[in-house]
Amino acid sequence: MNAQAAPAQIRVVRRSSACWRVTFDNPPLNVMGPQMVREFAGLIDEIEAAPGLRVVVFDSAVEGVFLNHSDFRAPLEDLLALPPGPTGLPPWPDFLVRLTRAPVCSIALIRGRATGNGSEIVLSCDMAFASRETAILSQWEVGVGMVAGGGPMARLPQLIGRNRALEVLLTSEDIRADQAEAWGYINRALPDAELDDHVDAIANRIARFDKWAIAQTKRLVNTSLSPDVELGAGWEACIASLGRPAAQEGIAALTEKGFQAPGDVETRLAVHLGRLAAR
Repeated sequence: MNAQAAPAQIRVVRRSSACWRVTFDNPPLNVMGPQMVREFAGLIDEIEAAPGLRVVVFDSAVEGVFLNHSDFRAPLEDLLALPPGPTGLPPWPDFLVRLTRAPVCSIALIRGRATGNGSEIVLSCDMAFASRETAILSQWEVGVGMVAGGGPMARLPQLIGRNRALEVLLTSEDIRADQAEAWGYINRALPDAELDDHVDAIANRIARFDKWAIAQTKRLVNTSLSPDVELGAGWEACIASLGRPAAQEGIAALTEKGFQAPGDVETRLAVHLGRLAAR
């Protein structure tokens, strides 16, 4: 007997032909393993092929987490075995590049932690709005001896400047919504009670506009982006960093404290990174 297929970790609600809601749903922590990467690859194919689609909003069904870091319990070879996408890049940077260049407006609606991969998808969206009370953005990788794999080294400096980008990346600190707004990491931090209505109003407004005009405007704005190959270089550095003893020791030390399980390490990741012994 064949085992039942695993539940989908990404849900798509087509509110109309012009506006979709994409929800991350991999409890308890919304970590991203090979299955979710495969689902992202299928999702971007659908986004690019939908003729009437104008707006995609990304949110989460998991309390306290928008989208989290990678699943370090999944075999790395399962991720590396996935075929490259149409850009020639591995599946995760392929998705991020294609989302940024897709002829639709992408909006991140952030509640809870956007850690690692979550921050990277925020940086690849066209707009981002966050809960003032709960949203936290983090590029945590240097804290365990890793390099981030989804292109924040290419994307962050253009949004917040070189020095602030280095502060985010090298300190592995949590960036709360008000600070992220002040730096330009996100468009706006809003009271949680107002967040859904604000994003819905923007999404519904843009969804009424002409798709050709949306696509051409994005194409011209995107001429200011770093070359796509820079995301590929970041991915290669990330995979190389995972083979280093420093990263293996850092991840093992966090795991011993309770990493990748519900609890204080995931909730206050930056605090625990700062307590790791120098390696």
